[in-house]
Amino acid sequence: MSTVAKITLGRNGPLVSKLGLGCMRMSPVWGGPANDEQESIATIQAALDQGINFLNTGDFYGAGHNEMLVGKAIKGRRDDAYISVKFGAIFYGGQMLGLDLRPVAIKNFINYSLVRLGIDTIDLYQPCRLDGSVPMEDVIGTVADLIREGKVRHLGVSEITADQLRQAHNIHPVTALEIGYSLADRQIERDLLPAAQELGIGVVAFANTGEGLLTGSLKAPLPEGSYHHHFSRFQGDNLVKNLEKVTLLEEMAADKGYTPAQLAIAWVNLQGDHIMPLVSMSRRSRLPENTAAMDIRFTPEEMQILDTHFAPGAILGSTYLQR
Repeated sequence: MSTVAKITLGRNGPLVSKLGLGCMRMSPVWGGPANDEQESIATIQAALDQGINFLNTGDFYGAGHNEMLVGKAIKGRRDDAYISVKFGAIFYGGQMLGLDLRPVAIKNFINYSLVRLGIDTIDLYQPCRLDGSVPMEDVIGTVADLIREGKVRHLGVSEITADQLRQAHNIHPVTALEIGYSLADRQIERDLLPAAQELGIGVVAFANTGEGLLTGSLKAPLPEGSYHHHFSRFQGDNLVKNLEKVTLLEEMAADKGYTPAQLAIAWVNLQGDHIMPLVSMSRRSRLPENTAAMDIRFTPEEMQILDTHFAPGAILGSTYLQR
């Protein structure tokens, strides 16, 4: 297995792996059972061995379970990992109740995160969203204070608009933007991606397979109880027509000798040197496939076919990414 290449995160940011490891699904975020803890820890450590040093977690993933898991995995090898932490979401009984972005809450959140992770400094600290409930200056200003205190190295932001990104960057330099991006979700190409590139902000792109739509493994109708039922993209005729669109990706993947999911990750990877695919994994067996996706290339004709077939709006219905 080859070592993953490194990029500079943002114009003046740190050196990180071009592929990031999303740790969220290792914990029971939506009320389901946690994955096997030893396998999750082994997956993180195997990723570090392959040069994947960007580890993404959140203080609300499994009510702190995810941070403790990451902390166990990086114990004794802190310098091998770049830790990204999201904060601000309030969960109870597996349901999100809202956000708490008050400065006093942020200062409380980070102390618990540092203890759970077993570290002195968080590399990238970011509000999970910005909803206007607290002035931007207070939210970003508090993280800036934590940077000056040495508890945080870099400021990140997540799931925001282009205008919010500019406002945040004016208060304190933003190193990275975390946002959903895939062939199925391209709405950020109009305003947000150009703003990030203009400002020299790195992009950490999650949901590369469009919540599983681009994997080729979903079939209509979906099993009862699937979380996908909450989103119109996966309902009724929308799902049927969307799966028909994915057929082209399946055929191209078969021709090239890869899986549809690998092509979906590869497409995101090739959108720019400043864009990092963030891929969720909880098993070591997933690592070879996902790291191999980083070496996939498309011909100009193939790229044009994908860009046209999956043009913005081609996928019907929405997910939480279209708030």
